[in-house]
Amino acid sequence: MTDDDRIEIRQLFDRLLAAWTANDAIAYGACFTADSDYVSYDGTRAAGRAPMQAAHDQLFRGVLAGSALVGEVESIRPVTDDVAIVHGTGSVLMPWRSRLPRRRLSRQTLVAVRTAQGWRFTALHNGRVRPVRIPAPGSAPARLAQAMARGARTLGLGRPVA
Repeated sequence: MTDDDRIEIRQLFDRLLAAWTANDAIAYGACFTADSDYVSYDGTRAAGRAPMQAAHDQLFRGVLAGSALVGEVESIRPVTDDVAIVHGTGSVLMPWRSRLPRRRLSRQTLVAVRTAQGWRFTALHNGRVRPVRIPAPGSAPARLAQAMARGARTLGLGRPVA
C-alpha cells in the first residue's frame, strides 16, 4: 500500500463524514460498494448499499435531520495492496448541540477495498465506546458469578460442562 492509497482512504473517510453532515444518503452510499455490509451501533445489519442508503435517507429526513458526523481515522492497516482495515471514530452531533456528549462516541471498523472507481468501504461495524472495567478474579462480582455457576451445576441447570 502506498502513501497515496492511505491519503485516498482518509479522503474517503472524510467524504463519508461530509455526506452525512450534508444529510445526503446518496453521497453517503457512494462511499460503499454495492455489496457492502453495514452494522449499526445498535447491532442492526444492512446487507448491501441499497438498504443501508434507504435507512440513512429515512434517518436524514427524520430523527437525524440536520445532524453532523464528526470523527477521524485512527489507523489504516493494509491487509493486501487492495484491502485495508480502517479504525476511526465517529459521533453524531445533533443540530442543537455545540459539543458531543461523551456517551455518543463511537468507533468504527471499516474494510476498504480498491475498486475500479477508487477506494470504497465494503464493510462497516459501528460500536459505542463504553469501556467496561473487567472485575478481578477475586472481586465480589467474580465470586458471585462463580457461586452462581456452582449452584447451577449442582441443580443441573444451564449448559453442560465439558
